[in-house]
Amino acid sequence: MINRRHFLTTVAIGTASAAALSACGSGSSSSGQTGSAEKPVTINYTWWGNDDRAERTRKAIALFESKNPDIKVNGNFTDFAGYWQKRATEAAGGGLPDVMQWDLSYLRDYGQRNQLLDLGTVKINTDAFEKSLLPSGQIKGKTYGIPTSTNAFAVYYDPAKLASLGIAEPDGSWTYKEFNDFLSQVGAKSNGALYGGTDYTGVWWMFNIWLRQNKIEAFTSDGKLGFTKDDLKKWWDLPAELRGTGAIIPEDRVTQLAPKSPFGSNATATEVTWDNFMAGYLGDSGAKELKLVPVPSDDPDNLGLFLKPSMLMVASAKTKFKDAAARFIDFMVNDPEVGQIFKTSRGVPASKTQRDGTTFEGTDKLVVDYEKSIEKYLKDAPEPPIVGFGTLEASFKRIASDLNYGKLTIDGAADAWFKEAEDLIKQNA
Repeated sequence: MINRRHFLTTVAIGTASAAALSACGSGSSSSGQTGSAEKPVTINYTWWGNDDRAERTRKAIALFESKNPDIKVNGNFTDFAGYWQKRATEAAGGGLPDVMQWDLSYLRDYGQRNQLLDLGTVKINTDAFEKSLLPSGQIKGKTYGIPTSTNAFAVYYDPAKLASLGIAEPDGSWTYKEFNDFLSQVGAKSNGALYGGTDYTGVWWMFNIWLRQNKIEAFTSDGKLGFTKDDLKKWWDLPAELRGTGAIIPEDRVTQLAPKSPFGSNATATEVTWDNFMAGYLGDSGAKELKLVPVPSDDPDNLGLFLKPSMLMVASAKTKFKDAAARFIDFMVNDPEVGQIFKTSRGVPASKTQRDGTTFEGTDKLVVDYEKSIEKYLKDAPEPPIVGFGTLEASFKRIASDLNYGKLTIDGAADAWFKEAEDLIKQNA
């Protein structure tokens, strides 16, 4: 999977003064919960993203303020990595912003420590959301996050590249062996000019899907690992024969191409990742068309797929303006005009109200149509991962990279990751 920060530009701007932004978690007014058009309350909102997302978000904020003159919204953003460093610093000082864009990987870390507001205690309409999606924002019966949008895993491919090699387009009904054979065919027919893909086993969420295909939990309800070291070895062994061949791009080549992805750099014919990266891939590669099909599975009735919140909206447990924060969150996830502003740049709108009120064309329609095509395979979204999951996901990618470099054997890689995972779980027990 492409690391999200590859798409993000390291920037940090604000629409308010530094003094106003420093009032995280408390707003800039002391007039209480409610305001008026003459004396609006001010809430702080922060998100990660690039300039495009910033421009769309500013439009959404301006629209909200025009419809809610009693509330002002101070906004700022940064890149994905810097975003979490700032939140950790703010949380340690007891002052998170009133409302925040959030990632599923960090929801349990902050929710279990009572740093996020239970959104079940305020008015946010979730009637238009799929019931299978809402548990992803819940911890022990409390709702800490509301999904803004969804994404699902898919295999991207470039039909023009396959046609040039005389390879038939896949329909997505393939086993892992058939998928591996496909990657090998691309490498063999291109004579080294094009690799089949990246090593899909280096992606945590694809491993999670494989576990679901095999009816294995990633994590238990008490915060432990739900799979064994042997399960992880089987996973990393799936493409073992492809490593070092034209089927899988070498790790040193991946590093050379960064920050672009191998697929976006036209070095591979496929990529296994989230469906909402379509616009980025098209922009990077210059391809006229890209297509999406489901991931491989050895059980045709269980693809292990689910809709994951591409991001969520949360609020600080210490905000003095709960009602204003709730109204802003409700607006951002439900309002059809907000859907028109963002399209699928945040993923497919999670609220049916927002989704039905949005016109999808071109790239956006491709993503929406893909998620419609896999509806019959979708299962309930997993609950928020364990505390510290963001660290585990990063180490999973790093250790898989060392495996591809040849620095570790499969046994050594599994031992290394399990040690890190078990140490982290003990620390957070």
